[in-house]
Amino acid sequence: MGQKINPLGFRLGTTQSHHSIWFAQPKNYSEGLEEDQKIRNYIKNYAKKNMKTSSGIEGIACIEIQKRIDVIQVIIYMGFPKLLIESNPKRIDELQINVQKELNFVNRKLNIAITRVSNPYGHPNILAEFLAGQLKNRVSFRKAMKKTIELTEQANIKGIQVQISGRLDGKEMARVGWIREGRVPLQTIRAKIDYCSYTVTTIYGVLGIKIWTFIDKK
Repeated sequence: MGQKINPLGFRLGTTQSHHSIWFAQPKNYSEGLEEDQKIRNYIKNYAKKNMKTSSGIEGIACIEIQKRIDVIQVIIYMGFPKLLIESNPKRIDELQINVQKELNFVNRKLNIAITRVSNPYGHPNILAEFLAGQLKNRVSFRKAMKKTIELTEQANIKGIQVQISGRLDGKEMARVGWIREGRVPLQTIRAKIDYCSYTVTTIYGVLGIKIWTFIDKK
Protein backbone atom coordinates (compact mmCIF):
# COMPACT_ATOMS: atom_id res chain seq x y z
CA MET A 1 0.00 0.00 0.00
CA GLY A 2 2.79 2.43 0.84
CA GLN A 3 4.19 2.26 -2.70
CA LYS A 4 0.85 2.58 -4.50
CA ILE A 5 -0.37 5.92 -3.13
CA ASN A 6 1.14 9.27 -2.25
CA PRO A 7 2.36 8.93 1.36
CA LEU A 8 1.08 12.41 2.23
CA GLY A 9 -2.42 11.88 0.88
CA PHE A 10 -2.48 8.45 2.53
CA ARG A 11 -2.07 10.12 5.94
CA LEU A 12 -4.36 13.13 5.60
CA GLY A 13 -6.32 13.55 8.79
CA THR A 14 -3.85 11.56 10.90
CA THR A 15 -0.30 12.91 10.72
CA GLN A 16 -0.66 15.18 7.67
CA SER A 17 -2.80 18.23 6.91
CA HIS A 18 -3.59 20.06 3.68
CA HIS A 19 -1.15 22.65 2.34
CA SER A 20 -4.04 24.57 0.78
CA ILE A 21 -6.83 25.58 3.16
CA TRP A 22 -9.89 27.06 1.48
CA PHE A 23 -13.40 26.28 0.28
CA ALA A 24 -14.92 26.71 -3.18
CA GLN A 25 -18.02 25.72 -5.08
CA PRO A 26 -17.51 22.72 -7.41
CA LYS A 27 -17.64 24.90 -10.54
CA ASN A 28 -14.86 27.17 -9.16
CA TYR A 29 -12.66 24.47 -7.63
CA SER A 30 -10.40 23.95 -10.66
CA GLU A 31 -9.73 27.70 -10.91
CA GLY A 32 -8.68 27.83 -7.24
CA LEU A 33 -6.42 24.83 -7.68
CA GLU A 34 -4.74 26.36 -10.73
CA GLU A 35 -4.30 29.64 -8.86
CA ASP A 36 -2.52 27.84 -6.00
CA GLN A 37 -0.15 26.14 -8.44
CA LYS A 38 0.70 29.45 -10.12
CA ILE A 39 1.46 31.06 -6.74
CA ARG A 40 3.77 28.21 -5.73
CA ASN A 41 5.57 28.14 -9.10
CA TYR A 42 6.14 31.90 -9.09
CA ILE A 43 7.53 31.89 -5.54
CA LYS A 44 9.88 28.97 -6.30
CA ASN A 45 11.15 30.61 -9.49
CA TYR A 46 11.66 33.92 -7.67
CA ALA A 47 13.64 32.22 -4.90
CA LYS A 48 15.74 30.35 -7.44
CA LYS A 49 16.73 33.59 -9.17
CA ASN A 50 17.46 35.63 -6.05
CA MET A 51 18.98 33.23 -3.53
CA LYS A 52 22.77 33.13 -3.43
CA THR A 53 23.68 29.51 -2.76
CA SER A 54 26.56 27.55 -4.23
CA SER A 55 24.63 24.27 -3.94
CA GLY A 56 21.54 25.58 -5.75
CA ILE A 57 19.24 25.02 -2.77
CA GLU A 58 16.28 27.39 -2.55
CA GLY A 59 15.48 25.95 0.86
CA ILE A 60 11.69 25.99 0.52
CA ALA A 61 10.26 23.18 2.64
CA CYS A 62 6.58 23.97 2.07
CA ILE A 63 4.24 26.71 0.85
CA GLU A 64 0.93 26.92 2.69
CA ILE A 65 -1.97 28.87 1.20
CA GLN A 66 -4.99 30.01 3.21
CA LYS A 67 -7.85 31.78 1.44
CA ARG A 68 -10.69 33.86 2.78
CA ILE A 69 -13.19 35.98 0.89
CA ASP A 70 -10.97 39.05 0.58
CA VAL A 71 -7.54 37.85 1.78
CA ILE A 72 -5.03 35.27 0.53
CA GLN A 73 -2.43 34.36 3.16
CA VAL A 74 0.72 32.64 1.86
CA ILE A 75 3.18 31.20 4.39
CA ILE A 76 6.57 30.13 3.03
CA TYR A 77 8.40 27.66 5.26
CA MET A 78 12.11 28.03 4.51
CA GLY A 79 15.25 26.49 5.87
CA PHE A 80 17.52 29.45 5.04
CA PRO A 81 15.38 32.63 4.83
CA LYS A 82 18.39 34.92 5.41
CA LEU A 83 19.83 33.94 2.03
CA LEU A 84 16.76 35.41 0.34
CA ILE A 85 16.48 38.71 2.22
CA GLU A 86 20.01 39.52 3.42
CA SER A 87 20.95 41.53 0.31
CA ASN A 88 17.55 43.22 0.06
CA PRO A 89 15.33 43.35 3.19
CA LYS A 90 12.41 44.63 1.08
CA ARG A 91 12.46 41.55 -1.12
CA ILE A 92 9.34 40.11 0.54
CA ASP A 93 7.37 43.25 -0.30
CA GLU A 94 8.70 43.05 -3.85
CA LEU A 95 7.65 39.40 -4.12
CA GLN A 96 4.20 40.21 -2.77
CA ILE A 97 3.67 43.01 -5.31
CA ASN A 98 4.92 40.86 -8.21
CA VAL A 99 2.63 37.94 -7.36
CA GLN A 100 -0.30 40.34 -6.99
CA LYS A 101 0.36 41.76 -10.47
CA GLU A 102 1.15 38.41 -12.10
CA LEU A 103 -2.09 36.74 -11.00
CA ASN A 104 -4.16 39.93 -11.23
CA PHE A 105 -6.08 39.50 -7.98
CA VAL A 106 -9.32 41.49 -7.98
CA ASN A 107 -10.84 42.69 -4.68
CA ARG A 108 -8.47 40.43 -2.74
CA LYS A 109 -5.44 41.28 -0.66
CA LEU A 110 -2.32 39.11 -0.73
CA ASN A 111 -0.14 38.65 2.36
CA ILE A 112 3.15 36.72 2.18
CA ALA A 113 5.05 35.69 5.29
CA ILE A 114 8.22 33.65 5.76
CA THR A 115 8.66 31.17 8.59
CA ARG A 116 12.00 29.55 9.36
CA VAL A 117 11.90 25.78 9.87
CA SER A 118 14.12 24.06 12.39
CA ASN A 119 16.33 21.22 11.13
CA PRO A 120 16.08 22.20 7.42
CA TYR A 121 17.89 19.04 6.32
CA GLY A 122 15.11 16.98 7.84
CA HIS A 123 12.70 18.12 5.10
CA PRO A 124 12.65 16.02 1.91
CA ASN A 125 12.07 19.02 -0.40
CA ILE A 126 15.31 20.68 0.72
CA LEU A 127 17.19 17.38 0.54
CA ALA A 128 15.85 16.79 -2.99
CA GLU A 129 17.13 20.21 -4.08
CA PHE A 130 20.58 19.38 -2.71
CA LEU A 131 20.58 15.98 -4.44
CA ALA A 132 19.45 17.56 -7.73
CA GLY A 133 22.37 20.00 -7.55
CA GLN A 134 24.82 17.14 -7.03
CA LEU A 135 23.44 15.22 -10.01
CA LYS A 136 23.63 18.31 -12.22
CA ASN A 137 27.33 18.61 -11.31
CA ARG A 138 27.85 15.01 -12.54
CA VAL A 139 28.51 13.58 -9.10
CA SER A 140 28.02 9.80 -9.01
CA PHE A 141 24.45 9.05 -7.98
CA ARG A 142 25.58 6.64 -5.23
CA LYS A 143 27.95 9.23 -3.78
CA ALA A 144 25.26 11.92 -4.05
CA MET A 145 22.73 9.75 -2.19
CA LYS A 146 25.22 9.06 0.60
CA LYS A 147 25.98 12.80 0.93
CA THR A 148 22.25 13.49 1.17
CA ILE A 149 21.86 10.99 3.98
CA GLU A 150 24.87 12.48 5.79
CA LEU A 151 23.06 15.85 5.90
CA THR A 152 20.25 14.27 7.92
CA GLU A 153 22.53 13.13 10.74
CA GLN A 154 21.92 16.36 12.66
CA ALA A 155 18.18 16.37 11.93
CA ASN A 156 15.68 14.78 14.29
CA ILE A 157 14.55 11.92 12.01
CA LYS A 158 14.40 8.18 12.56
CA GLY A 159 14.92 7.05 8.98
CA ILE A 160 15.28 8.14 5.36
CA GLN A 161 14.90 6.47 1.98
CA VAL A 162 16.24 8.03 -1.24
CA GLN A 163 15.39 6.79 -4.72
CA ILE A 164 16.63 8.00 -8.12
CA SER A 165 15.34 6.72 -11.45
CA GLY A 166 16.47 7.40 -15.02
CA ARG A 167 19.76 7.19 -16.94
CA LEU A 168 21.95 7.00 -13.86
CA ASP A 169 25.56 8.07 -14.45
CA GLY A 170 24.75 8.34 -18.17
CA LYS A 171 24.10 4.64 -18.73
CA GLU A 172 22.15 3.76 -21.86
CA MET A 173 19.45 1.82 -20.02
CA ALA A 174 17.30 3.56 -17.43
CA ARG A 175 17.26 1.99 -13.98
CA VAL A 176 16.39 2.69 -10.37
CA GLY A 177 18.86 3.20 -7.54
CA TRP A 178 17.91 3.58 -3.91
CA ILE A 179 19.34 3.64 -0.42
CA ARG A 180 17.78 3.54 3.04
CA GLU A 181 19.03 4.45 6.48
CA GLY A 182 17.03 3.67 9.60
CA ARG A 183 13.30 2.80 9.63
CA VAL A 184 10.78 4.04 7.04
CA PRO A 185 7.44 2.28 7.80
CA LEU A 186 5.43 3.31 4.71
CA GLN A 187 2.49 1.04 5.50
CA THR A 188 1.91 2.45 8.99
CA ILE A 189 -0.65 5.26 8.77
CA ARG A 190 0.24 6.70 12.19
CA ALA A 191 3.92 6.97 11.27
CA LYS A 192 4.84 10.60 10.56
CA ILE A 193 6.22 10.20 7.04
CA ASP A 194 7.22 13.20 4.95
CA TYR A 195 7.65 12.75 1.20
CA CYS A 196 8.89 14.62 -1.86
CA SER A 197 8.85 13.86 -5.59
CA TYR A 198 11.30 15.96 -7.61
CA THR A 199 12.58 16.01 -11.20
CA VAL A 200 15.97 17.26 -12.36
CA THR A 201 17.21 17.78 -15.92
CA THR A 202 20.79 16.66 -16.55
CA ILE A 203 22.88 16.32 -19.71
CA TYR A 204 21.82 12.67 -19.85
CA GLY A 205 18.10 13.38 -19.58
CA VAL A 206 15.49 13.79 -16.87
CA LEU A 207 15.99 11.99 -13.55
CA GLY A 208 13.27 11.41 -10.99
CA ILE A 209 14.01 11.81 -7.28
CA LYS A 210 11.85 10.49 -4.46
CA ILE A 211 12.66 10.99 -0.79
CA TRP A 212 10.83 9.63 2.24
CA THR A 213 11.69 10.65 5.81
CA PHE A 214 10.41 9.13 9.05
CA ILE A 215 10.18 12.01 11.50
CA ASP A 216 10.53 11.70 15.23
CA LYS A 217 7.44 13.26 16.85
CA LYS A 218 9.33 14.36 19.94
